[in-house]
Amino acid sequence: MTFHDMSLVERLLIARRGTSYFAQRLSELTDSELDGETLLAGWTRRHLVAHVGYNAAALCRLMDWASSGVETPMYESPEQRGREIDEGATLSAAAIRNLFDHTVARLDEKWRTASEAAWAAEVRTAQGRTVPASETIWMRTREVWIHAVDLGNGGRFADFPEVVDEGLLNDIVGMWRKKGEGSGLVLAADGREPIAVTDGATTTTVRGRLEAVTRWAAGRGAVVVDIVGEQHTPPRWL
Repeated sequence: MTFHDMSLVERLLIARRGTSYFAQRLSELTDSELDGETLLAGWTRRHLVAHVGYNAAALCRLMDWASSGVETPMYESPEQRGREIDEGATLSAAAIRNLFDHTVARLDEKWRTASEAAWAAEVRTAQGRTVPASETIWMRTREVWIHAVDLGNGGRFADFPEVVDEGLLNDIVGMWRKKGEGSGLVLAADGREPIAVTDGATTTTVRGRLEAVTRWAAGRGAVVVDIVGEQHTPPRWL
């Protein structure tokens, strides 16, 4: 069963578990440690927490769109989104933590009060995809689980629900195929059919447990994977 095959209640539970997981990693950081680096080049933990907070606010806008029928984009533009994160990173540690808490609560309220019609209503993502508003659950799930690892203080793909690792790997491979990336690359997670990203000869095989292969594919490092071939870093997927 994939994430999208699960009931709405089950999907919301996994998203909320991911939020709690991120919140726990964040709570373990001192205010001064928010100045530290993340797994994302050029971003401090301040940038990352601001991004996760503003992402929740952006998803609130999509839920408002779904409920009202009035188009409310996630962001005005990519430039506006970048400025927002940079400005958010300059807030005090207390304000950044409050931003996260406040926007999480707002999004959860939007989800709790959404009607059946709102969940089915079509909205547009920042990447230009037209999706039902229920897709915001997966969008947020992806965000909080991965970025809990990016904080760099103990988050692990091995802690994710299996269905999240599977969903992430499918998303990543789908994006590579859409962009024409990953030629010759095969991902072989233990106990699963190997995934050939493209047709043709295999040039690199990445083997390991599902969470390790997913972490590598997501660009978060080669941790307990066996790489046979010439490609030791994955293509970009976002």
